[in-house]
Parts: sequence; C-alpha cells; structure tokens
Amino acid sequence: MDLGVQGRTAFVAASTAGLGRAVAQSLGREGANVVVTGRRLALAREIAGSLPSAIGVELDVTNAASRAAAIAATEAAFGPVDILVLNGPGPRPSTAAGLSADDLTDAFDRLVSPGHDFIARTLPGMRDRGWGRVLAVGSSGVVAPLPDLAASNLGRAALAGYLKTLANEVAGDGVTVNMLLPGRIATDRVAGLDAAQAAREGIDAAEAERRSRSTIPVGRYGTPEEFGDTAAFLCSTRASYITGVAVRCDGGLVRTQ
Repeated sequence: MDLGVQGRTAFVAASTAGLGRAVAQSLGREGANVVVTGRRLALAREIAGSLPSAIGVELDVTNAASRAAAIAATEAAFGPVDILVLNGPGPRPSTAAGLSADDLTDAFDRLVSPGHDFIARTLPGMRDRGWGRVLAVGSSGVVAPLPDLAASNLGRAALAGYLKTLANEVAGDGVTVNMLLPGRIATDRVAGLDAAQAAREGIDAAEAERRSRSTIPVGRYGTPEEFGDTAAFLCSTRASYITGVAVRCDGGLVRTQ
C-alpha cells in the first residue's frame, strides 16, 4: 500500500531512541523527508544517515529555544512541516497521593507545553496548504490510568483533551490530529519500568517482565517496528478520514473497547 507520504516533511520529536526512533524509521522507509531529533546530535545524525532522506537535529523537547531552532532547521532543509509527531520523555514514576506541586508542573512542562508550542509553529502552514498530520505518542494510561505513573497519567490525559478539541477545529482544513497509545512495547523505557517494579516487589527483572506479559492477551511485548508502522499509517494520506481518536497499539492490554 502506498501511504502517500513520499516527499512530505516529517518532524519527529525525541526520535533517537525507543518509539520515536521507530516512527522516524517507518516514515523514512515510506519516502518521507524525516527530521530525526534528540539531545544527542551525533546519534540523531547517525540515524538520519541510515534513512533515504533525513537530517539529524539537536532538540531538547522541554526547552522553548531548542524547539524553535529545531523547527527552523527543518524548514531550512526540507521546507514546512507536513507531519508533526509529538513525543518526549515522561515524568518520573509516582503515586497519586505522593504527587507534589512540582510534579504537576513537571508533567505539564514535559507533556503539554511542548506539544502546544510545536503545533503553534507548524499548524498554520498545514491549514494553509490543506494537508497536515499531527500525531502524539501517548500511553495506554490515557484510557486506563497506570499504577505508579500518576504524573504521566495526568499530563497525557491533559494533552489528549487538548488534541481532541483541536482535531474538531481543523478537520475541515485537511489536517488530522490523533494520538497513538502504546501498551508494553519492548523499549528501554519499558525495561526501566520492569526494573522499578522488580525492585519494589523484591523479584528479578525477568520475573517482573513475565508477570507483565501475562496480562497482555497476545502474550508478548510489542515491537518498536509494529508501533512505528501503525504511526506511519496514521500519518498517511490513506488515513485522511481518521481524526480526533486515540488508537491503542497494546496487544489487547486495555480491556475496554
């Protein structure tokens, strides 16, 4: 299937590792001009060098000046952004009862403010051209809050509310706005969560992972490639009638429809 992203400019935030990297690679394979971003510039450039048409750009998602510079570098290399993939580091694990005021601020600064800023910088052009894709990498915690990730649940739910509202406002301009919610995908982030669980429960990491897998109907963790390919479809011309939704890529982990 031709996804219709050949020659489109795709900016993928925080894409030197994990889910962001998988999305960048999938879009690159489909012919998009990909901007790989991250704090490790050398790694961003290395990943970009493995794709057909890509550049590596330094980016600290939480820093406004860095965000502005990354978008400027994108426009200088490939022109305006057609596909915006929002991604970034989540807050530290925490219980709801243990959240501090600083934790609330941190959740907003990591998960809401960067997305709003990136959209403000790229959405007007998408609307003027009559085509655009905004996709946020979220979490299954948006629909089923995860234990011990209270700050993440809070920040991602706030982002989801903003994006759903935005989707309805710009749908008539040819711009879709969606979220893609991973469950347990085999990334370093998930390995870290398994290690934290193992430490809390006094078990080894392998046992923590086994217990986690047992809660997933397909019986395994997803691969980054599976997640990346799903993201590429949602960013495609083929998905032009899908907007304002939160799609789960979780192997059936969340039991609601």
